[in-house]
Amino acid sequence: MLTQEDVVEISALKRPGWSVAAIARHSGRDRKTVRRHLEGWQPTRGSAPSPIEPWRTYLEARFSDDSHVFATVLFDELTGLGFDRSYPTLVREIRKLALRPQCSCCRAGTQTTIEIPHSPGAELQLDWLELSETPWGRPAYVLVGALSHSGRIRGVFSEAMSFAHLAAAIDQLLRRFGATAHSWRTDRMATFVYPGTDRLRTEAAELAKHYGVSVAICPAKRPQRKGVVERGIDYLTRSWWTSAPVSTPAQAQADLDRFAVSKGDRRRRGSETVGSLADAEPLLALPAAAFPAILEVSRTVDRQAMVVFEGNRYSTGPELVGQRVTVRARLGELGVEIRSSSGAVVASHRRAPSGAGQAIRATGHARTLEAEVLAQFSTGQAPRKRKANRPPGPAAIAEARRLREGTAADAVVVDLAAYARAAEVAR
Repeated sequence: MLTQEDVVEISALKRPGWSVAAIARHSGRDRKTVRRHLEGWQPTRGSAPSPIEPWRTYLEARFSDDSHVFATVLFDELTGLGFDRSYPTLVREIRKLALRPQCSCCRAGTQTTIEIPHSPGAELQLDWLELSETPWGRPAYVLVGALSHSGRIRGVFSEAMSFAHLAAAIDQLLRRFGATAHSWRTDRMATFVYPGTDRLRTEAAELAKHYGVSVAICPAKRPQRKGVVERGIDYLTRSWWTSAPVSTPAQAQADLDRFAVSKGDRRRRGSETVGSLADAEPLLALPAAAFPAILEVSRTVDRQAMVVFEGNRYSTGPELVGQRVTVRARLGELGVEIRSSSGAVVASHRRAPSGAGQAIRATGHARTLEAEVLAQFSTGQAPRKRKANRPPGPAAIAEARRLREGTAADAVVVDLAAYARAAEVAR
């Protein structure tokens, strides 16, 4: 391969009229090589393979699963699979190779928009994320909160969207923030405002006064007014929920808390991060106790005389197995009541932390259940041997013989002699 200096010398010797043979002898190069360079030949290099080529099949499979999956999610997954290049390299190569399928629905109907400035600590936006399909087979609801200035997001799982569930979720949400903004912004959810109006419900007003905040209701048909939490919900759905390795609500809550801190707070905002901006916001301190809303849920007592509430199990008497009961708890208090269908209190327990997975059984309930279970067993008989040889006994054999003989007696017998006599008469 000729160097740049060799090419320059060959061109310089050709200008005075040197022949190809003379230039080849002078430079010590082959005549064909000299002739190619004099005719304008340029060396060509094959393009290097894409740095994401070893992971291309995996990326195509992921885009087949979800064409809208975030590149940040793919970067985290590929890093665990040995990808050692940067995030910008991954994005550039995905675009260069056109790996992401085009979605005409996402490109249609785009509208102009503008970011609304928010003062630090001024506003917290709230909205529900409804999950109709979950690994545990029941719908779930996540109350998502986003600080409008910094964009810090937190979420709390709830099994329903009643006012009591909302009040419980708000308190848990604020505890995760460690404080609250001066104003809450929400849409016209029925648990906050009277339908068709902008007027706060009485219980919602009491809830706001308990935390010392004001409430701003978005205008009708203007969901973009709370665009920070809408974007946060979209971020959680696509970056966390679609690939979250969870199978129970408790696991989902724990994994969401981890993701919000380890990933959500590390997002860049210019020279800052979401976490650093949020830490500098002047927020209001929280009251010591939660708003005293009464939370009630209906449950069926299982075969172990237990009911499930907030990821924990509480005991009842064995006489209630299979019946519907009501579990009642006041937010901020440490007790749980279980009421029968008639409204009578049948059990009271200390309230375990939500999602702790504890089984709380009263001593009296345990003794009663044990006595009832033992009463179902008889000590007069030896346990049945599962692998013993037990052929049909005499009674079964006799009955089988009778059945066979009865079948033979009832069978239709054809007498061929009768046919012969009938034939003789016909002649």
